Amino acid sequence: MTVRPRSRGRSALQTTRLSSSVVRAREPFETFYEREFRLVVGLAYALSGSRSAAEDLAQEAFIAAHSNWDKIGSYDKPEAWVRRVVSNLSVSRFRRGLTEAKAMTRLGGFRAETAALPDLPAEAEEFWAHVRKLPKRQAQTLALHYLEDKPVAEIAVILECSASTVKVHLHKGRQRLASRLGVNLGEDR
Repeated sequence: MTVRPRSRGRSALQTTRLSSSVVRAREPFETFYEREFRLVVGLAYALSGSRSAAEDLAQEAFIAAHSNWDKIGSYDKPEAWVRRVVSNLSVSRFRRGLTEAKAMTRLGGFRAETAALPDLPAEAEEFWAHVRKLPKRQAQTLALHYLEDKPVAEIAVILECSASTVKVHLHKGRQRLASRLGVNLGEDR
């Protein structure tokens, strides 16, 4: 629900409906940022696989939210908007990275970068590496569902799709992960 400015030409009935509906109180951006930043960085890390890229993605999303806070802050769930931006930015960054890697290979100067390892157990890093190899929507729904414990309905809002679509992505993502990790889901048919 977005809050729109009250126009002078509204009837008494329209004014009553507006005043009786629940209006989300806009919180200061700083409070929103402090509450959501760590969670958004966690999502970005799950999608990107790099701590520094995750922080960059989160910062870019929060900068976009801050620059439009009058509008974004009035949304029912500005945190869903920020997560959507992070998801889209991670896909864009991945595509840009592929393009850059192809260009470097063509130029003959490609060298694998050595990055600092994250503070995750090897099993968790392997798991999230497999998640990142899934189709983007499956990876996004799995990260939101399992990393942030978001319910299906909230994931649907964040990714701007139906709850049924989220369920399909979760199901297919789980199946692909189980197959890749050699795990039996117990779904004998």
